[in-house]
Order: sequence, then C-alpha cells, then structure tokens
Amino acid sequence: MFQIDNMSHIPVYEQLVGQVEMYVLKGILNAGDRLPSVRSLAGSLAVNPNTIQKAMAELDRKGIICSVPGKGCFISEQAQDILREEHRGELKEFKEQLKRFRMAGIERDEIEKCVDEVYSDGDK
Repeated sequence: MFQIDNMSHIPVYEQLVGQVEMYVLKGILNAGDRLPSVRSLAGSLAVNPNTIQKAMAELDRKGIICSVPGKGCFISEQAQDILREEHRGELKEFKEQLKRFRMAGIERDEIEKCVDEVYSDGDK
C-alpha cells in the first residue's frame, strides 16, 4: 500500500504522511482502520523504524491518527474533516495564484478548462 521514492527530494517521513493523508481523502483508509505497525512498515519499506515513528508522530499531532497503547495506530474519526479543512485553508494561496495567472495574461477559460479536467477526472 505504501511506497517510498528513495530518489525523491521529499523526506521519507513526509512521503508517508502524504500517502496516509491522500488515502484518507480518497476513502481508501477510513475512520477506525488500523495502520501497519512501525516495525512491519519499516521492514516492508526497508526504512529505519525511527523514520516511521516520526511520520506516525506527525500524523498523531495533526489528529489524523490516534494511538492506542498496546493495540496500534488507527485513523481518527475526524481525519477527513481535519484534512478537508486544511485544504480549504489553501484557498487563499489559490486565489493569489489566480491573480498571478490573470496578470500573466492567462485567460479565464484556460483556467476553467483546467478546473473542469481535474473535477471530471474519475480519480478522486
């Protein structure tokens, strides 16, 4: 399920955090789903367990997962809401980018076409 790109400039723990978040948003991981243990994930990905633990700590800090001592880490009930709200916060940046597009002479219909392509794509 999880894959690491060792050639990426993105740190491994950030790749893992991003993948968990993407899987939650796509509905592949749902509230209550148990994540693999740090040890098993480290073994299957050939990654240092401390790196996996760092990713889990970040997900826990953000409220995406909750850790149950002796049982493992689970996707939290609020994970999707937290992630959706986080992305809504990025709308301000998006508006600023749209202003730069307008100044660069990119027409509204080009932008609308891009938006339509993204929203009509079957891949959530």
